[in-house]
Amino acid sequence: MRATAFTLLLSASLLPGCSSGTLPGVSAPNPGEGPQEAQTLLVPPGYGTLLQDQISLRLQSGDLLIKVTPLDEGIIRLTAPDTYERLRGLAGIHGPRAAPTALASQSSLFLVSLFSYEPDVTYEPEDLLLVNRGLRLRPQGIAPITPSWGTQRLGQQETRMAIYAFEGGIEWEADLVAEYQQLRNEVWRDQVLPLLEAERAKVRSRAGG
Repeated sequence: MRATAFTLLLSASLLPGCSSGTLPGVSAPNPGEGPQEAQTLLVPPGYGTLLQDQISLRLQSGDLLIKVTPLDEGIIRLTAPDTYERLRGLAGIHGPRAAPTALASQSSLFLVSLFSYEPDVTYEPEDLLLVNRGLRLRPQGIAPITPSWGTQRLGQQETRMAIYAFEGGIEWEADLVAEYQQLRNEVWRDQVLPLLEAERAKVRSRAGG
């Protein structure tokens, strides 16, 4: 009887849809987050009002502008509906290419946009780093979205984009610093995080609790 029960339990765990993975389109909780904390941060989609720039970290070096946008589901649900659908779509299409390994479920995805104000502006994709929980994180994988990403040279007023995967779950309630060569953006905790917390409360109110 015990063997039969064990066999049934093992078979159920191997059935599609019965694994411990998350539902399609919903990000897995970060390591270290309990189920209650992850549920608290996730709000219904379609009620946010934030713009992409409001949740992005900006770095500017001369004629090169870099924007780093988190694609975590709990954050992008706070953006306006059209922005949410666009960011979620980019993560769904290009995210698997950025994090193709078995640890993909533990990766944190970011949309990185590059813009040049002058012709022949160069960039080094691998020089973009994140600092979180005192750890300096390098990109685990990069999936280009726009053509000619690999040339590492921008024309005047040209924009290029890619999805970056950073290994390990980001602790969003902690400091999150973007670094590119000698540049650092440290506004996350003092400016972006309070904005996210305020919008999260507003979204719950709009959605009826």
